[in-house]
Amino acid sequence: MLMHDFLDFYAREQPGAEFLVLDDRVLNYSQALEDVNRLSNAMVASGLGVGDRFAFLSKNSIETVITYLAASRCGAVPVPLNWRLAPPEWAYIINDAGAVQLIAESEFSSTIDKIRDDLPAVTRYVSIGKQDSERWIDFEGWWGDYSAKAPEIEIDADDVLYQMYTSGTTGRPKGAMLTQRCVIENGLQTTPYFKDVVGPGKRSLIVMPMFHAGATSFVFGTLIGGASMVIHRDFSPAAVAKALSEGEISVANLVPAMIQAMLEYVPDLADSSYEMLDVMIYGASSIAEDTLRRAMKVFQCDFYQGFGQTETSACVTMLSAADHRRALAGRPELLLSAGRALLGTTIRIVDDDGNEVPRGSSGEIVARGPQLMKGYWNLPEATAKTLVDGWIHTGDVGVMDDEGYVYIKDRIKDMVVSGGENVYPREIENVLFDHPAVADAAVIGVPDEKFGEAVLAVLVLRAGESVEPDTLIAFCREKLAGYKVPRRIEFVDELPRNASGKVLKKDLRKPYWEGRTRNVG
Repeated sequence: MLMHDFLDFYAREQPGAEFLVLDDRVLNYSQALEDVNRLSNAMVASGLGVGDRFAFLSKNSIETVITYLAASRCGAVPVPLNWRLAPPEWAYIINDAGAVQLIAESEFSSTIDKIRDDLPAVTRYVSIGKQDSERWIDFEGWWGDYSAKAPEIEIDADDVLYQMYTSGTTGRPKGAMLTQRCVIENGLQTTPYFKDVVGPGKRSLIVMPMFHAGATSFVFGTLIGGASMVIHRDFSPAAVAKALSEGEISVANLVPAMIQAMLEYVPDLADSSYEMLDVMIYGASSIAEDTLRRAMKVFQCDFYQGFGQTETSACVTMLSAADHRRALAGRPELLLSAGRALLGTTIRIVDDDGNEVPRGSSGEIVARGPQLMKGYWNLPEATAKTLVDGWIHTGDVGVMDDEGYVYIKDRIKDMVVSGGENVYPREIENVLFDHPAVADAAVIGVPDEKFGEAVLAVLVLRAGESVEPDTLIAFCREKLAGYKVPRRIEFVDELPRNASGKVLKKDLRKPYWEGRTRNVG
């Protein structure tokens, strides 16, 4: 079974049913199938074959979904780019993936043009939207005249459906290869929770950015169920609140920072009715208990929390609606849990030697199931460290209680999660070390009510040097995505280190996290 098989099925069974909606533009299943087949034929004619990588840069759009499915049909592998990254970060990912083509929205084309010389393998540049430059091929003009009949290409369920990059502890992003099989399996694993709200005649709200595994899995889960997607290009608290109230949305998938923003910045949020909203899913970072309780009171719908990572096609555990109700009925500690294992998934808590620890004891969270990635692109050693005997090592420290609920306590990986985005301190430290005034640097995550964690840089300056924090922040902004740039900078005389010279980040973090039930946001 392949992802585009679901499109074929629903285009046959409910051809006129609404499938993709963005503002006033609507495609039904039959129309989407024609577009997918035309684009897939164009991809084949352009030389994209099974396993060939191409980069894709866009905010949320109908074209994003069409492109993913067209690639599924012909076996080409999309490499989605986070549009919030800095151009040098795009260039690294494009080159690492060996992408031979680049499809980008026109608003990014002028920026891409500036790094063309750094992309030696890219032979074709395709623009979504009006583009005056002859250096770009028009997206719709490229495929519009091709046949609407599906190309006959042999695709295997273990072929890569997309390659999604996740930053690494070395400071270099790694390409997680997600296969047809693992993404479909993860969608099917969540079906028992959402079968009544993700189906024909139902609408899912797509607002999380589609370059994230959590959003992409939700897109494909909606297709698997035969429902409709209402797409928002970017997050606006007021626009999302209006859609939830007036847009006949049955299920929405948001990060906690989005929920927090609606509660804070939409004045009449509690005065509106959300009678059509059945389910709100949240994940990608923790949520403050007060925020969750307020949201549950305002929206009066079922809440679910998913926990996972890119390498697991998004999800390995779920805190169900029933669990949320139990929490309100006398088990408040459940709101601090990441839930229990999905159908077909096994979760263990292990020590440093990989041995399972007793219930209630801390250790690394590891998972096994059909949704695990194939591996990291061209990184066999990193793959072997993360995937061990069929178990994925998440890098998160947690405990499991006697009922199987998992509670995240800390991280083994040197990582900050801010507003649902994974930020790896080494990458930021490497940039800071390039500044002539900086002698030593350590980046940590500190509590933040809005984003869960905020990035803090603790710096030692070179003898005789002085520099303003704002100057260093601006220096970082030139080289890093905005969400990676330190929110704060503090100066110290020296960083705490152990006997081997390693910075003791736990000592740096301790004053900020004292008195909290967990040491991560």
